[in-house]
Amino acid sequence: MENYDAMVTAMGTGVYMVSVIISLVISVLTIIAMWKIFKKAGRPGWACLIPFYNTYCLFDFVWGNGWLFLLSLIPCVNIVVMIMLYFKLAKAFGKGTAFGFGLLFLNTIFVLILGFGSAEYVGPQQ
Repeated sequence: MENYDAMVTAMGTGVYMVSVIISLVISVLTIIAMWKIFKKAGRPGWACLIPFYNTYCLFDFVWGNGWLFLLSLIPCVNIVVMIMLYFKLAKAFGKGTAFGFGLLFLNTIFVLILGFGSAEYVGPQQ
């Protein structure tokens, strides 16, 4: 019985460590891709690392007005605003609505596509 408990604990720890490593890899890939997106938009890459400032910059080059990021601080409103942000981000890089859905549902993959792909920043779209 003691060996069983030790085995279950070891397996649980292993599963936890694998999930932590996968999460770290996804986070690092997303940060690198965001750095590239910020560079494509003419902003310093390091800006994607600073909390709140990165959101301000993102809203600035997607909406044309960075102060709209304050809407993302309002509960319930933030969900709608962030969904709109993904679609506007796709438009700002010359992509369509389908790409906006990709940013919404498979964020890391589509951020990598924007960052490392051939997409060029075209500016805020109305």
